[in-house]
Amino acid sequence: MADPLAAKIALARAVGGLSRMRGGGATSAPGKALLQMEPRAIERLAGRLERGSVLVSATNGKTTSARMLAAILAEEGVRVVHNAAGANMAGGIASTLLEAARAHGEIAGELGLFEVDEFWLGSLVQEVRPRAILLGNLFRDQLDRYGELESIAERWGAALDRGPGAAARLVLNADDPLVADLGRERTGAGEVGAGRDGGVLYYGLEDEGVALSGMAHAADAKHCRNCGAPYEFERVHLGHLGHYRCPSCGQARPEPRVSARRVELEGVRTASFDLCTPEGQARVRLSVPGLYNVYNALGAAAAAHALEIPLASIVAGLERAEAAFGRAESVSVAGRELRIMLVKNPAGANEVLRTLALEPGEHDLLGVLNDGIADGRDVSWIWDADFEALVGHVRRARCSGTRAAELALRLRYAGVDPERIEVEEDLKRALDGALADAPEDARRGEGARAGGAGSPVYALPTYTAMLALRELLVARGEARSAWE
Repeated sequence: MADPLAAKIALARAVGGLSRMRGGGATSAPGKALLQMEPRAIERLAGRLERGSVLVSATNGKTTSARMLAAILAEEGVRVVHNAAGANMAGGIASTLLEAARAHGEIAGELGLFEVDEFWLGSLVQEVRPRAILLGNLFRDQLDRYGELESIAERWGAALDRGPGAAARLVLNADDPLVADLGRERTGAGEVGAGRDGGVLYYGLEDEGVALSGMAHAADAKHCRNCGAPYEFERVHLGHLGHYRCPSCGQARPEPRVSARRVELEGVRTASFDLCTPEGQARVRLSVPGLYNVYNALGAAAAAHALEIPLASIVAGLERAEAAFGRAESVSVAGRELRIMLVKNPAGANEVLRTLALEPGEHDLLGVLNDGIADGRDVSWIWDADFEALVGHVRRARCSGTRAAELALRLRYAGVDPERIEVEEDLKRALDGALADAPEDARRGEGARAGGAGSPVYALPTYTAMLALRELLVARGEARSAWE
């Protein structure tokens, strides 16, 4: 008797082929078609994965964390089914499973690794039935779509308290109060097979040297969810991430079992740290910059540890992991380096600006601010981002995108010299202008460090702007499509 699911898979794949013929990436269309024909397709296909699945979610960094975890698993020889192109809602995950599905109930992979949109985590936990869930952070982002952070945390908590969510191993960022709270009731609960940590593994930073002088204006999650009193922060690392304690009820940051010590941030190129785990510790040197990527690496390492991957493979995988598209990605264009650094909310933008400020000299910037649905229609968040960190570091700033003028105004209020700011809404013309406008010493070929031929252009795009920028580069043959 013919398998009804097999026929539906064939039809959904035909939808994907048609989408590609029309020039689309086909990352979600075939999956959506499959779900219309078979609403339980994700559950049925994920059930074929003999080693189960891992879900990764966060406001910032989920794509990079998942990519790092994929590199670790590859180092260990684990064959993964991974939505690497970043299509992280139900349609995208269904498409990923559809592509891996094989005849006779088989699937081309052992373990599922799925980056999941914050809003979709609850429903996908019930369908995928993951063995582990990595949750990195919750920051204010797209309020018109997601609502306030507390509402997302409530939805996550409800999903993790029942059914497959309650059975999954949780890997949580101890430094984020909202995320850490999700594991408090479960820790030490002594669930069958959960081990002595009750099914929760915390990770966090243990390095005073990378602490900020104070909490940023844009910081979120400042109050205890248990009693409502303001947290006292012993140190702040990033946004509201740090070491905290409630003076009223005593609720405090959990002790992490996986941590980073001796963190070194080296401008826009790299970062390194001591990775400390129950198995031992080792030095890790990343090929991506910034403290935010140390957090991403730490989350990936903790998830790998929860999957019982050896420390040597964790370190090797982290060190070979490359930047996800648009996240500190470097592309050579017209003889200059273009570094694409996604900015989409105050916390993420502040870390990119903090990383740029570590790089010596004056920089050429291409800021692209869009207000598409995937960006959030409300772009007032740029006034909470600390663009003041750029003062003294800007040689030229070109502002592009649908809200280019507002970005230029924000830079002027930050203190950037208006003579160094240009507005060009058309992205192609803005990109061409930024690449052509090399510093004088670059034209004389005096070397990258002095602003020479390798002097980079730093692109700071919002999400849809990043996709549009990469589309331009792919069309020119200067970047590889994210869908390949």
